[in-house]
Amino acid sequence: MSLLDISTDHCLVEQREHTLLITLNRPDAKNAFSQQMLMGLYRAWRRLDADGELRCAVLTANGDTFCAGMDLKSGPDQALAAEFDALRQQVPDLHWQALLRHQVPSKPIILAVEGYALAGGTEILQGTDIRVCANNAVFGITEVARGLFPLGGSSVRLRRQIPYCLAAEMLLTGRHVSAREALDWGLVNRVVEPGQALAEALQIAGKICTNGPLAVAAVLKSLRANGAHLSEEEALRQELIIGQPVFQSQDAQEGMRAFAEKRPPIFRGL
Repeated sequence: MSLLDISTDHCLVEQREHTLLITLNRPDAKNAFSQQMLMGLYRAWRRLDADGELRCAVLTANGDTFCAGMDLKSGPDQALAAEFDALRQQVPDLHWQALLRHQVPSKPIILAVEGYALAGGTEILQGTDIRVCANNAVFGITEVARGLFPLGGSSVRLRRQIPYCLAAEMLLTGRHVSAREALDWGLVNRVVEPGQALAEALQIAGKICTNGPLAVAAVLKSLRANGAHLSEEEALRQELIIGQPVFQSQDAQEGMRAFAEKRPPIFRGL
């Protein structure tokens, strides 16, 4: 493993060809969010946006728990407090960017979950695009059980991603949701055997990376922007604005030429 310089002890970041692999690395604390983890996540998302070589990201975690959400036991890391505070001065919403509440990257994010993903662990899920989990995964927005509010965006996003009544049940009862239920509800894409979530996510990432990056970016933009809040007429109008420029790209010409020549295309993002 060759870690990038934006990594922290609690958030490991590496590049695997065109994929940015981000690993939560605080297994002794159930990967609860820490200052180190938030800084690493923030920097990873900004690197994903800024680096033209990167085409997607995979988010996963070490240990038998994906993420237990906010750390309710430990205080701030005093050794990193000054660095964290200095970064917060520059980026006041750093924690929200880290948790994919604000400024979600413009490239696809694939999630690989093993074990429990509770509170913030399910909240960050909602900022991702494709989700793989092991059959031992457990999800839940559990803040109400602690008298807290899920500020990671779940009261808005969850009802847009699964049926309203199911979102209401998760948010108002705080109950745990099994991998099978999450799949049936459309909260995740697929369920695999324990230990296989990351491999499956990387396989999906590899497929995305073989496609035209400009086309992928435009499709993702349309998916995210043209939601149910727009009329179909307006959404289709916006789709044309987003999608038509792709046909003028060099990649589009290469894709059609490669098809005619019966060979794999070589996309350059141009």
